[in-house]
Amino acid sequence: MTNNDDHLRYPIGKFTPQESYTTHDMLANLAQIEKLPAEVEKIVNSLTADQLDMPYREGGWTARQVVHHIADSHMNAYIRFKWTLTEETPLIKAYEEKQWALTPETTLDPVISVVLLKALHTKWTALIRLIPVTDLKRSFIHPDTKKNVPLDRLTALYAWHGNHHLGHLKIVAGLRP
Repeated sequence: MTNNDDHLRYPIGKFTPQESYTTHDMLANLAQIEKLPAEVEKIVNSLTADQLDMPYREGGWTARQVVHHIADSHMNAYIRFKWTLTEETPLIKAYEEKQWALTPETTLDPVISVVLLKALHTKWTALIRLIPVTDLKRSFIHPDTKKNVPLDRLTALYAWHGNHHLGHLKIVAGLRP
């Protein structure tokens, strides 16, 4: 059974991991991660104060919270990436993203998180480009699922994640995701 707000919840569809990722896949995912901050900035700059505090769906986060969430989530992904490169199959730390979306700084100007995303994505994509391609097969263990997550899959997930939330921001802006 499909929820009638799935098109709002998942404006680009749900993430479906692949068994493996080619060099072409990785370059495409990297390009998505690289361009996300500029795309988020463009939409944030087009939103009114009222739109920033508008949820993309009933019961969903506001546009402001979505922007701050993207930065928080991508910081966690970057740290997970670094742990995986520097430790042998680490058990990473999970975080309560819904609670993070309610901390007081998420009421501040989302430009703060846009600036953070620009710096973070510059550093993160440089790291991905500079490591040996074999390191993308290194993996971490997620404490909730107990599954190994290889770095190439994490990269694909966060390429999707950025576009997923970009879709939410487009809904608020009145654009098609």
